[in-house]
Amino acid sequence: MKQLTFPLLLEPKAMKRMEIFPLMRYMGSKYKLIPWLHETFSELEFDSALDAFSGSGVVSYLLKSMGKEVHSNDFLTFSATITKALVENNSTLIEKSDIDFLLNLEVKSDNFIETTFENIFFTRDELIFLDKISQNISELTSPYKKALALTALFRSCLKKQPRGVFTISGNLEKYDDGRRDLKLSLKEHFLEQTKLNNKVIFDNSKRNVSYNENIFELKNPNLSPDLVYFDPPYVPPSDDNCYVKRYHFLEGLSKYWHGEKIMKETKVKKIQKKFTPFSYKKTAIQAFESLFDQFSESTLVLSYSSNAFPDLETLVSLMKNEKSNVEIKSKPHRYHFGNHATALRSNVMEYLIIGRD
Repeated sequence: MKQLTFPLLLEPKAMKRMEIFPLMRYMGSKYKLIPWLHETFSELEFDSALDAFSGSGVVSYLLKSMGKEVHSNDFLTFSATITKALVENNSTLIEKSDIDFLLNLEVKSDNFIETTFENIFFTRDELIFLDKISQNISELTSPYKKALALTALFRSCLKKQPRGVFTISGNLEKYDDGRRDLKLSLKEHFLEQTKLNNKVIFDNSKRNVSYNENIFELKNPNLSPDLVYFDPPYVPPSDDNCYVKRYHFLEGLSKYWHGEKIMKETKVKKIQKKFTPFSYKKTAIQAFESLFDQFSESTLVLSYSSNAFPDLETLVSLMKNEKSNVEIKSKPHRYHFGNHATALRSNVMEYLIIGRD
């Protein structure tokens, strides 16, 4: 995925920030829709915002770049780690001394990754590297340095996967299309990603917070954001939208698999799926109803696609139960995910459903 420019952004500082934000190949990423989201957010009055399903962190970072107080949440630990590193963190960087410490491969470490993922995603040397650097990351005393190092490691691992997901195993050479990303070592990627992360750290003079919670169980009783942005998982017309299935390796890596049950019978050693009611037709409508009710005091902005369930009419009706003024914005969009032919999904209409009092 090529780095984008954003000529439509209204604020020069925000534009410059977003142009250097490190890309992450992430299913459903809103990166290409950032100009449209920026335009929409600029039309609304708010000082604080909650990004309820932060994913790659790109929308949380946009809101931070716009000078808002940002509360960012995701139920996946690796996603919450990214926003802790790049949104909550206002000033901490990875220094040269940290790099020297992190890349000390003589350290004694567990060999969990080496033995568990043999001949699956990476070479033996790369698996050993992941064990060693994970040990070193665990010994960092700064939570922001830990988050920054892990974020660099997440992107490094993704870049070494031909399709940007962790669903295929065995001989990956047949997927090698000559890209530079597939030729660099994990160590080389890690060094590059660390530098990119350092470039985007800035202080927007706000106290930004990253959460790792089920959105219905967010534990901050004082959280009352002016605006809440929703980009939840949704029920697709076919296949599934399971982020754990696609990114289980990153989720495990974020905590060195502590507390995770590995499904040993699976070829890629997946971890157990985390339940979300938004992924099932039986529970999705009630989930949206509860979500809108939970944040009924805030301005609501929901991202949604025309190929999802529930349909637009249903979602608008649910939001009107809480908001007297509901506006719909739409934009043709095509999600490109992966490099194989079936990854070029059909065109969809992307919606922003905005609810205000």
